[in-house]
Amino acid sequence: MKRVHNIYHHSYTFSFLLVFLVLILFHPALSIYVNTMSSSESLTISSNRTVVSPGGVFELGFFTPLGRSRWYLGIWYKEVPRKTYAWVANRDNPLSNSIGTLKVSGNNLVLQGQSNNTVWSTNITRGNARSPVIAELLPNGNFVMRYSNNKDPSGFLWQSFDFPTDTLLPEMKLGYDLKTGRNRFLTSWKGSDDPSSGNFVYKLDIRRGLPEFILINTFLNQRVETQRSGPWNGIEFSGIPEVQGLNYMVYNYTENSEEIAYSFQMTNQSIYSRLTVSEFTLDRFTWIPPSWGWSLFWTLPTDVCDPLYLCGSYSYCDLITSPNCNCISGFVPKNPQQWDLRDGTQGCVRRTRLSCSEDEFLRLNNMNLPDTKTATVDRTIDVKKCEERCLSDCNCTSFAIADVRNGGLGCVFWTGELVAIRKFAVGGQDLYVRLNAADLDISSGEKRDRTGKIIGWSIGVSVMLILSVIVFCFWRRRQKQAKADATPIVGNQVLMNEVVLPRKKRIFSGEEEVENFELPLMEFEAVVTATEHFSDFNKVGKGGFGVVYKGRLVDGQEIAVKRLSEMSSQGTDEFMNEVRLIAKLQHNNLVRLLGCCVYEGEKILIYEYMENLSLDSHLFDETRGCMLNWQMRFDIINGIARGLLYLHQDSRFRIIHRDLKASNVLLDKDMTPKISDFGMARIFGRDETEADTRKVVGTYGYMSPEYAMNGTFSMKSDVFSFGVLLLEIISGKRNKGFCDSDSSLNLLGCVWRNWKEGQGLEIVDRVIIDSSSPTFRPSEISRCLQIGLLCVQERVEDRPMMSSVVLMLGSEAALIPQPKQPGYCVSGSSLETYSRRDDENWTVNQITMSIIDAR
Repeated sequence: MKRVHNIYHHSYTFSFLLVFLVLILFHPALSIYVNTMSSSESLTISSNRTVVSPGGVFELGFFTPLGRSRWYLGIWYKEVPRKTYAWVANRDNPLSNSIGTLKVSGNNLVLQGQSNNTVWSTNITRGNARSPVIAELLPNGNFVMRYSNNKDPSGFLWQSFDFPTDTLLPEMKLGYDLKTGRNRFLTSWKGSDDPSSGNFVYKLDIRRGLPEFILINTFLNQRVETQRSGPWNGIEFSGIPEVQGLNYMVYNYTENSEEIAYSFQMTNQSIYSRLTVSEFTLDRFTWIPPSWGWSLFWTLPTDVCDPLYLCGSYSYCDLITSPNCNCISGFVPKNPQQWDLRDGTQGCVRRTRLSCSEDEFLRLNNMNLPDTKTATVDRTIDVKKCEERCLSDCNCTSFAIADVRNGGLGCVFWTGELVAIRKFAVGGQDLYVRLNAADLDISSGEKRDRTGKIIGWSIGVSVMLILSVIVFCFWRRRQKQAKADATPIVGNQVLMNEVVLPRKKRIFSGEEEVENFELPLMEFEAVVTATEHFSDFNKVGKGGFGVVYKGRLVDGQEIAVKRLSEMSSQGTDEFMNEVRLIAKLQHNNLVRLLGCCVYEGEKILIYEYMENLSLDSHLFDETRGCMLNWQMRFDIINGIARGLLYLHQDSRFRIIHRDLKASNVLLDKDMTPKISDFGMARIFGRDETEADTRKVVGTYGYMSPEYAMNGTFSMKSDVFSFGVLLLEIISGKRNKGFCDSDSSLNLLGCVWRNWKEGQGLEIVDRVIIDSSSPTFRPSEISRCLQIGLLCVQERVEDRPMMSSVVLMLGSEAALIPQPKQPGYCVSGSSLETYSRRDDENWTVNQITMSIIDAR
């Protein structure tokens, strides 16, 4: 009996294992994921099986875009919640239905559709059947064909890295393989749900004198170059210095007899990074698990100077000047009339012709080098020989160092007009432009003239300076008195003339009608339908001037509807101001205004809907706040900084927001921050630095001292608000109503005290510190605290500009000054004057102030 029992037991165990294996092999939910395919295996759409890379980062299988009946074979990130595709095999030849099979056939991978017709194949013609061929998905996302006994990458029969679609992954190369003649380049998707080849191509152009990457628009078979990388200078591409500065990313550029190619590698394998070309843009994203989505690290174009040929020959684009186009010193506008109209496309011409024998060089710093179509390179000579070589050639117009490492080696020469130049605040490299000696400040003759003139000027200037100071002080006093009667809005009248309201629908009774409104107008009935008659169920927020509703248009698009209150005396002014400003703004970190509605007494703004509502609803909520790890907060800080930089510097107008706070930062489905509520914003002229107003508006806790007490506002006022917001994001506490063991300190004072005592991290939100996530980086948090304290310094002149803030946030190598005492770092008794009331209207020194909490 014992023997029979043992036999029965073994038989039962074997049967159980057999059933278990059958379930695993044939039940999709229990599939064992493997990273290889042999000739005896296949993938089909119906089986729902996939191939997964070792480590589980990438997954290969079939997919169909949402709402479409076409099927594709592709590779995507397995761990990223929102499916992100890195490669598509049959992007231009999709399967028309759910019948599709991928298999290894001989030395090839073959994708077959209905009736076994071949839809896509690797088309390998070389190789012998000396050993079995397998297909393998490598840990880096490279899908390869190789012999089963050969894992050497040089022996791959085929690899997907040689045939990129729209995405560059780490270790993937872009550029020319000179042995095979293959040029590996990126091509955009035609649409967000259409993987077929789009109109934009990012490729290495070796037809130039010096290779560089070009973003090309191929619409209607036209080849229009829209962006360029600039040549590689040994450290970076001179035209995109923003890509540097990350210690976990290494960039490689190779130029030899076998290849001319660019690639990058990640030293921290827990961080994902990808470079993607889409319609009109080139974007680099990073994703750090666990996370809710990708963070945009770098994008091109980023500002008004990025488009090619914005400024013509012998001129360069500079963001900090107005107009942005500038003639190189020694050159004058070719068409002064067009130049005066801020049209710099015709460029500049020399003031004095080159003499060839008596020319010298003007050194321009931080430049994106000119287009290299007319350039030649010699990598064997030093800087001194570069200058001698260029001077010996009468056709040479400029030169630059080819490799800036170790003091510089090699030289790039230009022998034609210099075009597509720009100046960076940081980065770029030196460009030496050839000029006639008469046009150079460094020429000896001009130096002698200047020495004689300076002595005579010094006496006269000193006297005039004293008189000027006296006159200026008197004039300034009169100006302040005059400005007290009106809010200064430079350029507002021009903007008013551009705003168009529909005929017979006036906002002000008796106001003159204006035409050509650039913003779409929505019928009131459509708004009522979208919000279900302004149902309380759809109400998502309420502010000082109205209620915000969630709505849905007939085409399914979700919208946010801001219905201004009829009882508000300032509602009309806010409405007009917001329409004028935000309709002109386009940036990833600014909320987008879709339209407006003006009907009898109704004034309505229609925005894109932000799925995650406002930042304060997450930051100061115990439940939602736990979801905000440090990486997400850091990404939000960076996004707000970039949006504010756009308002101050890169937009069509210089705009001061005046009400930046947590409730005015909205979050989309990917937690991307978007600055909103421009009702209090004001336009500055490019040469205007500050303004005064009797009507101080904003939110207590975010306003700078000079604005709250004196009514003086500037870009530095927004910087102060940003600093407060940054410290709130780090601490998870409101500056307004902050309660510390030392009741004499507000949040800024508490951060400042801890910083001076060397305990800056004491204020950090416990949610961040207690998290075991690798996103917790104390040094990065400490750096952000220091930046926040710099932004909230009491003295206006001590605070940095937003361009410096963005640079400090984006680069660990950037030097950060030590902060001084912040504003509002005073005792509770000192604050009593303007913190006595906590409602929406309160007073500072008899000045009525309005608190706007609307999203």
